[in-house]
Amino acid sequence: METPYTDHLSDTDYENVYEPSQDTFLLLDALEIDLKFIEQELKPNLCLEIGPGTGIIITALAKRLSSTLCLAIDINRFATCATKLTAQRNGAEVECICVTADEEIRDAKSNLVHSWAGGKHGRRIIDILLAKLPEILSPRGVLYLLLLKENKPEEVMQALTKLGFKSEKLIERRIPGEYLYVLKVRHRL
Repeated sequence: METPYTDHLSDTDYENVYEPSQDTFLLLDALEIDLKFIEQELKPNLCLEIGPGTGIIITALAKRLSSTLCLAIDINRFATCATKLTAQRNGAEVECICVTADEEIRDAKSNLVHSWAGGKHGRRIIDILLAKLPEILSPRGVLYLLLLKENKPEEVMQALTKLGFKSEKLIERRIPGEYLYVLKVRHRL
């Protein structure tokens, strides 16, 4: 998969939006590993990225899956704007939606804080998503979930099993200061 251009973004943009880093590129690598499955078997009607930052991931998918509706949602209006600009710069169609956050997140001092893991084991938002996953992931759907070692991936996988999902570590990588994983999550059939 082609990595989208981000030369339209400035240092000022990165004061408010998570700059693409090794975790971004690990997720991109994971999707590339699974691209044949995504294109030939999954054939998604809809792709949704939660917390797109600059929009590299959803833009790369939108370019490959031109007949798929690609959506990006974020609580950070700067991220939704950056994502829209990244899609336009790369000739892709991505719909961006800025959603409201709860009071605790709204009171944060910086938009960039929103892009970092929070809560117990850094899983506050992840745990909310997992609890709602049985309702929101289509029976054929797949969730690609980027986790840090501190997020306790084994616990996440156990929780997913209890919710009726199967999960596998699609790719993992040690980078300076972190160990990252991408899980592939599907309904058990």
